[in-house]
Amino acid sequence: MNHDQAKAFVRQAVQRVVPDADFTGLDPGVSLRDTFELDSLDFLEFVEALAELGGTELTEDDYPALDTWDGCAARLVAEASASAQERSG
Repeated sequence: MNHDQAKAFVRQAVQRVVPDADFTGLDPGVSLRDTFELDSLDFLEFVEALAELGGTELTEDDYPALDTWDGCAARLVAEASASAQERSG
């Protein structure tokens, strides 16, 4: 998975929680929680959707990294890379 693919998963996960979310001109370093006014339950739903789309497990320890679009994408790429290395031995 590359960074652009991961960012697409982030967009899809946000749109599951906020269907009319507009990413036009969104700074990839700003807080998704603040931008889309995600409360704690919305954020949990977002994280679950992101984990499903990315095919990975995300835990509470990952939450700080999942606050921004770039942070989410970087975390997904890192998880995918780690999984690929584990499979290749």
